[in-house]
Amino acid sequence: MAGRRMAFSAILLNSIAPIPDGMWRHPRAANGYDFATPEYWEDIARTLERGGFDAVFLADLLHPHEVYAGSHEPTLRFGAQCPIHDPLMLVPIIARATRHLGIGVTVSTSAEYPYQLARRLSTLDHLTGGRVGWNVITSFNEGSFRALGIDQPPRDERYARADEFLDLCYQLWDSWQPDAIVEDRESGVYANPAKVSRVEHEGRYFRCDALFPVKPSPQRRPVIFQAGSSPEGREFAARHGEIIFAIQQWTPEMRAFDDDLRGRIAAAGRDPQAVKLIYQLQVVTGETEEAARAKLAELQSLVRVEGALTLLSGIVGYDFSRHAPGDPLTDVSATGVRAGLESILAASSRRDGGFTIADAARLYGLSSGSPLVVGSPSQVADQLEEFADEGGADGFNLLATDMPGSYRDFVDLVVPELRRRGRVRAHYAGSTLRENLAQEVAAFAG
Repeated sequence: MAGRRMAFSAILLNSIAPIPDGMWRHPRAANGYDFATPEYWEDIARTLERGGFDAVFLADLLHPHEVYAGSHEPTLRFGAQCPIHDPLMLVPIIARATRHLGIGVTVSTSAEYPYQLARRLSTLDHLTGGRVGWNVITSFNEGSFRALGIDQPPRDERYARADEFLDLCYQLWDSWQPDAIVEDRESGVYANPAKVSRVEHEGRYFRCDALFPVKPSPQRRPVIFQAGSSPEGREFAARHGEIIFAIQQWTPEMRAFDDDLRGRIAAAGRDPQAVKLIYQLQVVTGETEEAARAKLAELQSLVRVEGALTLLSGIVGYDFSRHAPGDPLTDVSATGVRAGLESILAASSRRDGGFTIADAARLYGLSSGSPLVVGSPSQVADQLEEFADEGGADGFNLLATDMPGSYRDFVDLVVPELRRRGRVRAHYAGSTLRENLAQEVAAFAG
């Protein structure tokens, strides 16, 4: 049997803890580091590169959650993704600590202008040797728009603006021809003006008349990450995404999502096989299944129902404080990330008996609705192979529990087993993030 190499990324926030609730209280959390220091990120980056990861995925939230109980107080009290710092500043720190690890950073098209962001991302691509990715979001958090002093547009308008934003960025990045820089010391000519085009753009949302000031970076364009789950988001991802992130509970759901997205990608005139579909999941592993189950029990004990509901309310855009914890979970009107609620509803449908708001909180508070894979290294590897071979997953976006211990567990325990099966690279073949993602996948005998 032949199998493809799996791509791996690690999803992180520049915050007090990873995305799950309460993990900052874990006995081995931070391991003596403070997330606001370079040493914290250097340590994590080196661990991920040691494990052959393709990239670190730096998620972001422009403004703290304040949907639950209509207040920011629960967010501060529980440390619910707050404090949260700017992820863009981490790129040079991670790059200096590694040689190959890609760095995908989240930046909202609702909070930036194309010219400025294109310039920053090109500069970072130079400084990292071509390892930058851009996770394109349009922002869903109402507080973010209030903080920026602008009205929150409807979802379809946010995506229309994002389309134009990217189109303008593409024009800027492509405005220098590959041979524009001459560097002829004898003649004194540095660049051939005929090989550099001025960008003149007049659109619905943006106007730009500019000479792009950054020479072509190693990748020219950053690798485009996308994680849209709504119909508008999926269409946007099909038009632009090179790596598309998703949360689907198990193999049949992954296969259905794979078929849907690759069909949309083909309809957009792109090669469906040139795009990687990466599914978020959480792994709790130990030397044995019993050890992994013991770790899981400890992690679950750290999740607080109200803290988790603060997160869930903020992500989904629905105030769950309207309900008692013992009330049954039902579908609600979600103004935020619809996938957050759908993942919980999908998980609840697999359980016998009632599923309450408190049950949803405990589930979301640990795994954010992602599939939770628990077991020994071989058991974890078996499940990942099923997701890849039967679900169509090109790889996985690993959601941490405690930091940095959970990534060390995965790299030290699971990665050797995956390498034994030929599923994880032993070394990096390319010099840029895009080259490593396109690396030919090894076949293995099994």
